[in-house]
Amino acid sequence: MKSITVLPADTYTVINKSIITSYDKKIITMLYQPIIGYTAVSLYNTLLDDLEKTQMMSEDLTHHHLMNTMQLRLEDILVSREKLEAVGLIKTYMKKDNINQYVYVVYSPISANEFFNHPVLNVVLYNNLGKKEYEKVKNYFKIPKIVLKDYEDITASFDDVFTPVRGTAEVSEDIITNNSNNININNRIDYSLLISGLPEYEKCFTDDTKELINTLSYIYNLDTLDMQGLIRNSINEKGMIDKSVLRKSCRDYYKFDNFGNLPTLIYNKQPEYLKKPKGDNSKWAKMVYTFENITPYQLLKAKYKGGNPTERDKKLIEDLLVEQKLAPGVVNVLISYVLKINNEQLNRNYIETIAGQWKRLNVETVEDAMRLAEKKHKELNKTIHKEKNVTKKVKEEKLPAWFNKEQEILETTKEEQEELDKILNELV
Repeated sequence: MKSITVLPADTYTVINKSIITSYDKKIITMLYQPIIGYTAVSLYNTLLDDLEKTQMMSEDLTHHHLMNTMQLRLEDILVSREKLEAVGLIKTYMKKDNINQYVYVVYSPISANEFFNHPVLNVVLYNNLGKKEYEKVKNYFKIPKIVLKDYEDITASFDDVFTPVRGTAEVSEDIITNNSNNININNRIDYSLLISGLPEYEKCFTDDTKELINTLSYIYNLDTLDMQGLIRNSINEKGMIDKSVLRKSCRDYYKFDNFGNLPTLIYNKQPEYLKKPKGDNSKWAKMVYTFENITPYQLLKAKYKGGNPTERDKKLIEDLLVEQKLAPGVVNVLISYVLKINNEQLNRNYIETIAGQWKRLNVETVEDAMRLAEKKHKELNKTIHKEKNVTKKVKEEKLPAWFNKEQEILETTKEEQEELDKILNELV
């Protein structure tokens, strides 16, 4: 995705591509909001409100209007817009000019049935809500089971009620209907390599099948060669790919490779839109880069010297991501900080206290987390000095690598550099 600078003066027009019902809004609040957040849902509703007068298409508006209406920074609005685009609720088009012009096409959410059977959205919703809340939401949308085996269907048909009429009617193509939009995932599969290993089944790779394969590779972190073997085992007697078998094969493969666990957020990295731009080669930037480009699981494993983290520690990380909804890079900073100052121990209560504060402060980037950790450490040492009423130099607890204000001119210790190199090597 290309990074495009949006200015407050840039205009936009909202086009209604669908019929948004009160039930759709319920789906967005209960199913989409746990994934994209309240601000993105608020932006979606604001765009719908812009349509209020003309229904199908809004007048030309400026992004400054959005900033005033939502009382948000333009940067926050753009992040929310990308989230809406990612889950298929809007599509964005741009025309370059002295003042750039944008068109935001608004779509309906997919149905609850489609959502709970979606290979990506369903998994993310489960991870974000947790099992108990997920089941509660799912039960809300379930259809009551009614046994009708002792009943007779006596419903009237159309011709039982109405008499035939002569005449013709024009076909209308431009009438609004209930339109939803598919989510897009960038290609992760080399289809030339994939099909070269399955030449006899080349005709099986339709656009729909390719989309499913790409989605499954994203969810279960499978590469092209992994998918090649799983597809071969999913060919049915007609020589076609059985999609349900392929889904199950990918899920079973992942569970076997991950000790029976299904995909979890601890294997996710910091989202691209929250990363620091490249180009800075300072020690600070290297630490930022490391925290942004490893998963919390990789960080934990490095701290375990290559061993497998305990289920307790993995559950703690999962809770920070799911319950507190901290970004993966922020979790990396928090875990690294606590391990440094707490003798390599992860104290849940202490971690959750800091996590709660960071969430209230809306900490999303690695740099913000590092600065807050530095600030907290200074406050901690100030308290220690005050309580002990010491005039002599007090031995301070070991600092993370980014703490000293003059860290850019300091040499990295051998131990720190080895740890950084080890983690960075795992990313290659």
